Amino acid sequence: MARISGTFNSPLLLGFDHFERMLDRISKTSAEGYPPYNIEQISENGLRITLAVAGFCDADLSVTLEANQLVVSGRTAEDETERVYLHRGIAARQFQRSFVLAEGIEVMGAALDKGLLHIDLMRPPPETQVREIKIGKGAPKPAQAMTIDSKSD
Repeated sequence: MARISGTFNSPLLLGFDHFERMLDRISKTSAEGYPPYNIEQISENGLRITLAVAGFCDADLSVTLEANQLVVSGRTAEDETERVYLHRGIAARQFQRSFVLAEGIEVMGAALDKGLLHIDLMRPPPETQVREIKIGKGAPKPAQAMTIDSKSD
């Protein structure tokens, strides 16, 4: 299975040039690595970002999109009871993780399930635009021919 690195070469992402650039940028967004996340291809044009957010409920999480930046943040309410931990290995600290999305990528939705936050992304399939070119009769006038010639240079 491919892993995220400086260069992301996965046969699963053929035709996802923008996704590859996005994944490149994602790998540089957080040196800390919290919360851990996966990025998986779920369909020909779809990706899913899954973040491990154990201990957070949906009210503690925020997913926002501004321009091409997807920002996921989490903030738990302060625990008002004083607890004495003998070992504290479950991270419940606040976080903010940003993902730079490639042009045309749409966020389809987010869902929290069993401590995992899933964010589905979709790249709309390229639309083949068919444009009919009318064929005129007779030779074009010299001014029209000149305009066409100058545009082709």
